Amino acid sequence: MLAAEFAVLAAQLGARELVDARDPVASVHGVLARAGSGWLVVFDNVLDRASVAQFVPPAGPGRVVITTQNQHWPPGQALDVPILEREVAADFLVNRTGDPDRAAARELAAQLGGLPLALEQAAAYMQATATTLDRYLPLFRARQADLLARGEASGHPMDVAATLGLALSRLASETPAAAGLVRVLAFLAPEPVPLGLLLAAEQAADLLGPQVAAVVGPLLGDPVAAGDAITALRRYSLVSPAGNGLVVVHRLVQAITRAQLSAEAASQWEQAAAALIDAAVPADVQLPAAWSVCAMLLPHARAVLDLTSGGMWQIALYLGCSGSYPAARDLFRQIADAHKQSDAYGPEHPDTLGTCYDLARLTGWAGDAAGARDQFAALLPISEQVQGPEHPDTLATRHSLARWTGRAGDASAARDQLAALLPIRQQVQGREHPGALASRHELAYWTGEAGDAAGARDQLAALLPIREQVLGPEHPDTLTSRHDLAAWTGASGDAAGARDQFAALLPIRERVQGPNHPDTLTDRASLARWTGEAGDGAGARDQFATLLPVMERVLGTEHPDTLTAWNNLAFWAGETGDAAGARDRLAALLPVRERVQGPDHPDTLATRHALAFWTGQAGDAAGARDQFAVLLPSRERVLGCEHPATLAVRHSLARWSGEAGDAAGARDQFAVLLPIVERVLGPEHPVTLSARHSLTFWAGEAGCGSLCELIRQFSRT
Repeated sequence: MLAAEFAVLAAQLGARELVDARDPVASVHGVLARAGSGWLVVFDNVLDRASVAQFVPPAGPGRVVITTQNQHWPPGQALDVPILEREVAADFLVNRTGDPDRAAARELAAQLGGLPLALEQAAAYMQATATTLDRYLPLFRARQADLLARGEASGHPMDVAATLGLALSRLASETPAAAGLVRVLAFLAPEPVPLGLLLAAEQAADLLGPQVAAVVGPLLGDPVAAGDAITALRRYSLVSPAGNGLVVVHRLVQAITRAQLSAEAASQWEQAAAALIDAAVPADVQLPAAWSVCAMLLPHARAVLDLTSGGMWQIALYLGCSGSYPAARDLFRQIADAHKQSDAYGPEHPDTLGTCYDLARLTGWAGDAAGARDQFAALLPISEQVQGPEHPDTLATRHSLARWTGRAGDASAARDQLAALLPIRQQVQGREHPGALASRHELAYWTGEAGDAAGARDQLAALLPIREQVLGPEHPDTLTSRHDLAAWTGASGDAAGARDQFAALLPIRERVQGPNHPDTLTDRASLARWTGEAGDGAGARDQFATLLPVMERVLGTEHPDTLTAWNNLAFWAGETGDAAGARDRLAALLPVRERVQGPDHPDTLATRHALAFWTGQAGDAAGARDQFAVLLPSRERVLGCEHPATLAVRHSLARWSGEAGDAAGARDQFAVLLPIVERVLGPEHPVTLSARHSLTFWAGEAGCGSLCELIRQFSRT
């Protein structure tokens, strides 16, 4: 065909002395080489380089443009024509249709994936049928394949369905394995796909079904065969590389591919896509090294995996391990509901109870400790009835109920629940069973949280050698006991001892679990904290400054532990004299925490508390007072009026009211607060003693000038 077209072109060029009827291509090349002005030759919709190589003019003052679906061209010669950005595509739809509904235009542009031919075709259809954008949009969602075959695109011989359908038909006849691969990809999300990971597992062939396995099976575990299939797909631009072994399939390619399949075949290919995604999900999602893989698989898992599948459960666990607690909670809620409603499981199936367990746990980590406590309280009698009161899962539920009771603000109740649970676990599972040791560990922790730091320290000191003997000195649970022993050593008054214990623990943790393991990073943060508590505030500040970028790289910039390190860096900057710097760091941190963890998460409220404190320390007592006044109702709503953190806010509000000039107001607030903290925390608790001291101080400040100034100076000293 090209040779015939060149004969016509030779005649049209009119240079008779250069035209050779036997070789019209050479004749045209000769004319163009001797042309006195510039020229442009366009080869449209070329199959590949070889098909036009002999026709491309080798010389002359002109240019050659080749359009093709084939992506295999030398670097520097090819220019990818991208899809239109969403706003540009929306502009086109508004201008082409005359419909000013920009919101509908933006949504339709997203549905069409910015593909120019599809945009033109949709606009042509709307003009021909007098359909508005907002009416076309739901119609397109419902009958996508039908509409992609309707609407005459100006200047293009075929509609989207015919254009893509032709490419898919050619592919199926030339490379069946590649055609099968694009069918798998058609059921995934229109997001980058880690294709090498998907095709790496040879054992997944048994899960694909015989018809699909016959086509796609040869690609599994064979990177050369997979590469050939990708090469074939790129020949027709059915996939685009997205870097690092990722490929992207346009959403309309997916739609046309699915539309070509019968309902039965579509079900088989969708199940095959689900099997490959399920097999690709890492087995251990707690490790940060697995998080990037899970992040790539997440949209595809949502697209094809059943909510009751093991892969989806692992994806939800990954969200929790990586710090996306609200997203993990929401996904576990869907998973738990799906298990309850499934005929294969039902509300009392052990797997259903397991999903409810994880839902309760992630509810707590998402900031709702009281909600977690209540969910575990509701789950416990069901587990006792279905599995028995002494089943390991029932005992684990009791354990978690106690833990979240403490986190909801009732440390004494948590301690008492664990004290009642421990002998049962020891009797049923054995005194040295890991579960019994875990409850013993939690009992020590909540003993400390209930006010007996020395008791917690002593219990952990007694537990540690047992864990070392039973589990081994380097087992993660043993290292956790060493961690908490160090922490309660510090809380009981020996900050230097805590620092030294963490300094001894850290190299062991780095060797056993790796320098980038989350537990290792936690130990580094604890070492920094107790370095500061032991009197070296500058050392703590510098350690947190070194640790923070590591946590950002390993855990992510928005992981809760990273945000806590950010918070602690600000604190120790303030403690070393830079109150304004602490205030500014916390002011930058707060909106991030509000967005990532939510405005009512305990960590967010803690950052608000710290920001108010350092605002006052930086010289703005009135600003501190006002921030504490705004924070107090949030603390009361989330944690309750008598939670220690709520009482701490009331204490700070009273203090900064006085510092802002209202001595009588501070006096009255401390007078109301003191009997509450005496009742809740005890008469000798440090907060109680501080409240009693402050009441005395502000009572004097409200009534006697010179004496109170002396008291003020003395108390500050």
